[in-house]
Amino acid sequence: MSRLQNKVIIVTGSVTGIGKAIAKRCVAEGAKVIIHGLEQDLGEQTVVELGAENATLVIKDLADEAAPQLLVDAAVKAFGKLDAVVNNAAQVGTGNIQTTDGAWFRRMLEINCVVPYLIIRAALPHLSATHGSIINIGSVNAYSGEPNLMPYSVSKGALMTLTRNLGDTLMRENGVRVNQINPGWVLTENEAKRKREHGLREDWYADLPKVYAPAGRILWPDEIAACAAWLLADECGPISGQVFDLEQHPFIGRNPPKDASTIPSK
Repeated sequence: MSRLQNKVIIVTGSVTGIGKAIAKRCVAEGAKVIIHGLEQDLGEQTVVELGAENATLVIKDLADEAAPQLLVDAAVKAFGKLDAVVNNAAQVGTGNIQTTDGAWFRRMLEINCVVPYLIIRAALPHLSATHGSIINIGSVNAYSGEPNLMPYSVSKGALMTLTRNLGDTLMRENGVRVNQINPGWVLTENEAKRKREHGLREDWYADLPKVYAPAGRILWPDEIAACAAWLLADECGPISGQVFDLEQHPFIGRNPPKDASTIPSK
């Protein structure tokens, strides 16, 4: 039997990238999933890939106050229960103290920290019943962040504190585990597109400097999904309130490149 057999899992932001890879891995491990995103065509394509018997699609902007409960209700209606939530969807964008106004900062905090909290809150009665699991997808930028990723980095730092706080509280009071994955630099569709828009060649990721990629390549979404599958599975045991940094070098304390302006986005 697969280790996620019959588990019902919400994965936000799962029509592309890391979220889609996690949803695919969950189904491969025996789970049923709620696919969520903003692009109807990509969502429908994802459901076809996973099989309609394994996946239900919800298209909804997470800024909508009704979104958290809508996701939870969709899972229970489609599959009868809810075992886990993966808060993967995020607002991504640049900004520093000169370019970030209050509206942009608040948007980052709302989508990247407040919304995951509200989804957890809406899901908690069902997760308590199944002694479920929550994964928040953060970023290694949570510890400080690149110069032009200030509001994004702060929002992921806030998410990390939320994970540690609820990871303790919900485990003791509800039997629900809460953990976080902080990916490093991952080759997603959106990351590839952003780099092409910045003027890099089509295969820019083929020969990256060792300072960024000691292994000669950056991470793949499937490698993030492998960690997520373990955290969602019962074999993870009582582990809760932990943050897992998935990067190929020690992110904190590492000697930066001489030209810090060349540091890539994550």
